[in-house]
Amino acid sequence: MKVAIGSDHAGYELKEKLKEFLQANGYHFEDFGTNSTDASDYPEYAKKVSEAVISGFEFGILICGSGIGMSIAANKFPGIRAAFCMNHDLAKASREHNNANVLTLGAKFTTDLEAKKIVKAFLETKFSNEERHIKRLKKLAEIEMIFQARK
Repeated sequence: MKVAIGSDHAGYELKEKLKEFLQANGYHFEDFGTNSTDASDYPEYAKKVSEAVISGFEFGILICGSGIGMSIAANKFPGIRAAFCMNHDLAKASREHNNANVLTLGAKFTTDLEAKKIVKAFLETKFSNEERHIKRLKKLAEIEMIFQARK
């Protein structure tokens, strides 16, 4: 499994802690920035991580102050299903029901310990493959195709 991880300045410190967690638990990852707490723009890192997931990384993790900006930005990319999760139950549901491939976290609202639990649940939970969930994902893909055709 290969994970793309990125953050803006507000998420930098949590990203660094999550990188240690990923490494300690045997996950392969690539850091797409930012590399400091100097002011930066979250869409830049959402783009880099989303493109990595589109290109073959199994999952992406994005962190900003609230987690919401990263979620909005990542979900602009075709094929990305970014889920903003505040606890491990939401992370599990996002994988089981929505087959989410990008996790977004809010560094200002998530403790280090909870973030690790969320990441673990997200990366270890499998998509349920139940027909009702597959049907809904197909409908999302249809919506995405409509919007792509309008461009």
